[in-house]
Amino acid sequence: MGYYDEGRIGRNKGGGKGGYFLSGLAGVVIGAGLVVATIPSIMDYQNDERTVVENQSSGRTEQVSFDVTTDVTKAVDKAKDTVVGITNIQETMSFFGSEATTQEAGTGSGVIYKKDGDKAFIITNYHVIEGSQQLEVTLADGTKEPAKLIGSDVWTDLAVLSISGKNVEKTAEFGNSEALKIGEPVIAIGNPLGLEFSGSVTQGVVSGLERAIPVDLNGDMVNDWQAEVLQTDAAINPGNSGGALVNIAGQVIGINSMKIAENAVEGIGLSIPIDAALPIIKDLESFGEVKRPAMGITLQNVNELPSYHQQQTLKLPETVTEGVIIEQVLTKSPAAEAGLREYDVITELDGKPIKDVIELRKYMYNNKKAGDSVTITYYRGGKQQQTELKLVAESDF
Repeated sequence: MGYYDEGRIGRNKGGGKGGYFLSGLAGVVIGAGLVVATIPSIMDYQNDERTVVENQSSGRTEQVSFDVTTDVTKAVDKAKDTVVGITNIQETMSFFGSEATTQEAGTGSGVIYKKDGDKAFIITNYHVIEGSQQLEVTLADGTKEPAKLIGSDVWTDLAVLSISGKNVEKTAEFGNSEALKIGEPVIAIGNPLGLEFSGSVTQGVVSGLERAIPVDLNGDMVNDWQAEVLQTDAAINPGNSGGALVNIAGQVIGINSMKIAENAVEGIGLSIPIDAALPIIKDLESFGEVKRPAMGITLQNVNELPSYHQQQTLKLPETVTEGVIIEQVLTKSPAAEAGLREYDVITELDGKPIKDVIELRKYMYNNKKAGDSVTITYYRGGKQQQTELKLVAESDF
């Protein structure tokens, strides 16, 4: 049974390419074992119908049916059919390398969020579809559909697929993740450990908001990004990736992505807030990619260099110990046209201090778009200078 390890995003059991995984955490980020749990009621029963029969010989009363409807069961009924299984199919070579065959490399989950004409659209994680040659979606009723990848984004770990809409009857309703409160009940729906346990439901609460989790995108043991996620104690297991985290109204407020687990850790599941996912979904559906701004440079953190090179090679003042070194300036890029050079050290963007690469990217991606201008404060040869450049789309490089 193939599955995705929630902790090693992009490293599937079938040997997928690339590496999108978490580092810099006290524990390891992995998938845990199968969790079998009941769902306790968190609200008063809305409908409680019991049928009892008296055993004439013993005088005992035996319960023969028990129909319970709660806010939890209502939420699950509303959302469960919108959660699907996603199978990542990849080519593998035979032992002698003479013949290529396709096989399942891993499975994950997804959420049907839109139906338009004869197509239905699904949001899932990037690491669920990474490296795939084919994708197959399994609907809640077991129907299997071939899927087309519309677009994906490694930075946010999101991807959008499309399938035929002929067998799709329900789409998810998105909630407001900005309105969530710590302690609010939430429900995770997905396919832990593969399609054998499809549509599994676990319940918990919102354990934390706006958690920043360091992410290493290329496996070089240097953090490239910080994922902004929700924390929940609802059980999230391998295969839940891309599935729904829903509120008590049955609205999707997060896309389940990963968990932190080690012997001393329990109940730390992480989910991408739906408010953060929506603009990514829109770009992926419209353009097949996220339209992010770029300067045309490669970067390195100042604090990764020994102090000797900070002062002797870069000629930085002793008071400047943070910032971003320009490793390379691409030809005919905005940075080149603005006069930036190799070994310039960026310390501010639009007057905002920038201490490392992650801060620079977050400022750019959250505040700028292609066509915008940005004022850069930098050091060259020990002297502080400023320049302004006009950003272009990353896809232009």
